[in-house]
Amino acid sequence: MSTATTTVATGAAEVELAIGGMTCASCAARIEKKLNRMDGVSATVNYATEKAKVTFDASVSVADLIGTVEATGYTAREPEPPAAPAGGAGQGDAGGEGEDEAGALRPLRQRLITAVLLSVPVIAMAMVPALQFDYWQWLSLTLAAPVVTYAAWPFHKAAFTNARHGAAAMDTLISVGTSAAFLWSVWALFFGTAGTPGMTHPFELTIARSDGSGNIYLEAAAGVTAFILAGRYFEARSKRKAGAALKALLELGAKDVTVLRGGREEHIPTAELRVGDHFVVRPGEKIPTDGTVIEGSSAVDASMLTGESIPVEVSVGDSVTGATLNAGGRLVVEATRVGADTQLARMAKLVEEAQNGKAAAQRLADKISAVFVPVVIALALGTLGFWLGNGAGWTAAFTAAVAVLIIACPCALGLATPTALMVGTGRGAQLGILIKGPEVLESTRKVDTIVLDKTGTVTTGKMTLLAVHTATGAEETEVLRLAGALEHASEHPIAQAVATGAADKVGSLPALEDFANLPGLGVQGIVEGHAVLVGREKLLAEWAITLPAALKEAKDRAEAAGRTVIAVAWDGEARAVLEVADAVKDTSAEAISRLKALGLTPILLTGDNQAVTEAVAAEVGIEQVIAEVMPEDKVDVVKRLQAEGRSVAMVGDGVNDAAALAQADLGLAMGTGTDAAIEAGDLTLVRGDLRAAADAIRLSRKTLGTIKSNLFWAFGYNVAALPLAAAGLLNPMIAGAAMAFSSVFVVGNSLRLRSFRAGS
Repeated sequence: MSTATTTVATGAAEVELAIGGMTCASCAARIEKKLNRMDGVSATVNYATEKAKVTFDASVSVADLIGTVEATGYTAREPEPPAAPAGGAGQGDAGGEGEDEAGALRPLRQRLITAVLLSVPVIAMAMVPALQFDYWQWLSLTLAAPVVTYAAWPFHKAAFTNARHGAAAMDTLISVGTSAAFLWSVWALFFGTAGTPGMTHPFELTIARSDGSGNIYLEAAAGVTAFILAGRYFEARSKRKAGAALKALLELGAKDVTVLRGGREEHIPTAELRVGDHFVVRPGEKIPTDGTVIEGSSAVDASMLTGESIPVEVSVGDSVTGATLNAGGRLVVEATRVGADTQLARMAKLVEEAQNGKAAAQRLADKISAVFVPVVIALALGTLGFWLGNGAGWTAAFTAAVAVLIIACPCALGLATPTALMVGTGRGAQLGILIKGPEVLESTRKVDTIVLDKTGTVTTGKMTLLAVHTATGAEETEVLRLAGALEHASEHPIAQAVATGAADKVGSLPALEDFANLPGLGVQGIVEGHAVLVGREKLLAEWAITLPAALKEAKDRAEAAGRTVIAVAWDGEARAVLEVADAVKDTSAEAISRLKALGLTPILLTGDNQAVTEAVAAEVGIEQVIAEVMPEDKVDVVKRLQAEGRSVAMVGDGVNDAAALAQADLGLAMGTGTDAAIEAGDLTLVRGDLRAAADAIRLSRKTLGTIKSNLFWAFGYNVAALPLAAAGLLNPMIAGAAMAFSSVFVVGNSLRLRSFRAGS
């Protein structure tokens, strides 16, 4: 998503441009270098998100920036007006971007399907002599031609663009290698002896000098194209959701709002709200924008924004935040901030800045090719010149040069990352772990600190009845029946926790009469002839009821541990106190132990109060706690840890965690959380089980190790075979077979990831 031009404190302007046409990390580096050469310009280009964040002074215009990018051989789009934080244009923009992304993948998928369908018979005929009928070579030419021209066109186009700007990348080698193999095959068919009816290619593992006029290398040209297209397609898919966290944030808020105008209620899109408007929020509805309560009282669930597990009681004069949930009564609110000024919009901006702050993904294959590609091309030209200079003739010289290009074609290099990633992510999906792309894996090896959000990550994120303390003579079953019946009639989340807990333990609840909700105090009513009170100690005091010493002591202990305590009384006597809290997940302590075993230092980070946080930390075995923080503070905590030299992983599930997940070196989002958190994370834990975080890091590290071993052997094979090819001792046919073997080896090595086991 592009953003409009803004003015920063220094007086310079800042703009974010959408960049098109990048195929590797070196492309991003080239654009960044060109932009930074402009006077008064400072730019950062992110290959993963395909964006350029540029700061420039008054001597430069946005048109100048776009012109520089286009002169470098890529495209850039001008910034669009900022989307509304919810509804209206915001939704439309998000949908349009999704359609654009799907449209960008469609032609690549079509080229891949074409290449695979046509390449398989070409490779089979070349490698299996039994399939070589009288005119098989001409059928191979017919099938390979669309692959090398239509399917491989993106490589040829990129190679031409790079050449115009004096650069070379992986696309250059693919284009030159496949074109040379194809054109040589055409020459051999029409002007050599390869077109003779009945010509065969015996599959022999021999090293001998040949004039090459009877050989065709169409299987190498078509096969390389198909394999590399497959890798490029899966890479494109992994990048497709870049910036989706912003869309999830912008779509989180309410789309419509009921405003009061002229004493009447009117439904309008949230985007049309203005500061000063009065709007109605009924129970169960989202609050559409930031404002101040002017009528009514209620409990507001703000956990998605603040991380606070306990709903906040609000009444006249209190502030409320957009996108939070009204869990209680009817409210009338005056809008104080709308559009880009709301807390939700500011959080979206935090996510955007955190994402742009990440360095562009530097693929190891691209680093190798930056040096490898020009060297190979120079070696091929040198081979051609050497043999011509030694009187070997054009045919033998060109055969050796083609062998150099074919043996060096980065088929295995191109497969090294996507095959390991496909197997690793496939196995991860079976275990409830989603890895978003290969650029994520490097971070898993480096992380030494893991920051854990409390609510919904270490805890269930849901209020639960944890304990019942009864007075002398009171039965727990009776306490739960009477209190549960009363609380069942209330919509308050704490009341629902009591009602659910009671129903689970005693079964059906009795009927209720004369129910009354007392805002800020609790509830009262008649159950089975008893006048029952359930709520704060203050509610009992108004009826001149005091807690016995034992219950008072139990209440104090529970509150010291950060739990919410509810008193229960009937017929003029206090009968029990109930403990309600956000319960720790059964698996959290084991998960912390596993994370420590991986060499990670866990830190509990939350918007909850200090007492609650320390109690949870002690229960699961975490020594370091950072509590009572707002979303902005979470990002600052991550930045501070990074400034200390730590490599930080972050685990969270709420919108309030999205920016910190994006800022962290490795973001792990709980799949049971919000879409914003999931999209901002690098890894998603579908099961909502914190033990999966340890499994995710182990699997990611193993997948990274597989990718690196793949790249090592693929590159090592090239290094070993290139001298033979340059010496004229490697028949291009054998070069093609060796290249195929290297690909099989890489795939086989990747398949070993299927044996990964959780918790082992």
